[in-house]
Amino acid sequence: MAEKNSLEFEVKKEAPNLAHAKVIIPAKLVSTLFNHAAKSQTNKTDVYGFKKGSTPISYIKEHFKPKLTNHLQEFFFKYGVISFLYKNLNAEKINTAGEPRLESITIEPDKDAIFNFQISLIEPIEFADWKLLPFKAPKRKNYKDIDRQVETFVKEEAEAAKKSPKEICVGDWVLFTIRPVDENDNPLFSDEGEQLWLKIGDEEADSLLRDIFLERNKDDVFYTDHQSFQEYFSDELQTDYRFEITIVDIVQNNCFCFDELKRHFRLKNNKEMHLKLIEVFSYRNDLSQRRLMVEEVFKVLLAKHPFSVSNHLVLRQQESVFKSVHENPDYHVYKNERNFKEYVQKLAAKQVQETILIDQLKYKENVQATDFDIRCYLNLAKRPRTKEFIYFEVPESKINGQEIPLPAEVLRTIVQREKALNFVIYHLLRDE
Repeated sequence: MAEKNSLEFEVKKEAPNLAHAKVIIPAKLVSTLFNHAAKSQTNKTDVYGFKKGSTPISYIKEHFKPKLTNHLQEFFFKYGVISFLYKNLNAEKINTAGEPRLESITIEPDKDAIFNFQISLIEPIEFADWKLLPFKAPKRKNYKDIDRQVETFVKEEAEAAKKSPKEICVGDWVLFTIRPVDENDNPLFSDEGEQLWLKIGDEEADSLLRDIFLERNKDDVFYTDHQSFQEYFSDELQTDYRFEITIVDIVQNNCFCFDELKRHFRLKNNKEMHLKLIEVFSYRNDLSQRRLMVEEVFKVLLAKHPFSVSNHLVLRQQESVFKSVHENPDYHVYKNERNFKEYVQKLAAKQVQETILIDQLKYKENVQATDFDIRCYLNLAKRPRTKEFIYFEVPESKINGQEIPLPAEVLRTIVQREKALNFVIYHLLRDE
């Protein structure tokens, strides 16, 4: 029987609201990394009775096995498992509620490794012909100054585009593929590598990763054993792995791309683009026209397709809301409001319902998110004004003040939701 060389996915429904998923890593891949990790320790381990740097690999495998297996758990989770999980949940159109939760890991040298996840499910929503729902979009304010603001924004960004460098700069988003290689730069695994997005930060904590990418160009391929990547994949062991990095795409921060804006929203000409930009320049009661439009869309959809959500999902989302509000400069003002906790609970419940609804609608309408869609989404995130076009926000990309890579498949899930929302708005406005 031929050895398996690729990951496998299994999902089993345990109850109407619960499923368990497995990501299985073939024994061959587990053994390859176990041997590679053990070898990396021979020069780093000072063992009594052996000269420094000459500890036999057999001794490392036997006496450091717990640390090595913990390292494998961390490494494979970030290299392959989480991306493979999201990709397959999407491919099988599983009606999840909330994010998958890692339950357990079984991993041994020379055996298949199994990552077990618990998934909350929700009953399918029976969508009516939602494209025929009555919808009245909120109107813009008619101040001429709003038009001038849009014209100034377009002009300034067009001028910036003429001066924008092609190489990677601070503030850019970079899509790259990373895969471990041996001492001869041959890939350890036969896969195409893990695809990650990284924002090039400007803080002191970002300097190490920033220096790796600055002034490089799209399609560049290079090799590195930089400590930042060792720590990203695992802090269980001090490793000196060598990685092959391929720069796949660059979303430049120096200028806003209007061609991508047009394609993202199916705009035919500059006049339609001007009207679209008005949506994020026209405000009423501190809310943009765009945000009011999205709120009204969800109000119409949820009124026609009501459903309840479990309390544990709301409680989980409340933690996320609290964290977000806590980082707001006005947190202490909000906290002292009499109905603060009630407000957070209602907002969390609303966010859970909206996410579930749009996830199911994206499956019904077969909405997919390409790499170009991700690029267009990140283009909108460049400027405070255009960021108003984004409802499902970019996942937190910082830990302890440092930008860290985001798996492309995780970001694709967010962009898929955003694209489904734009799909709904497009059809409701078309029939207005």
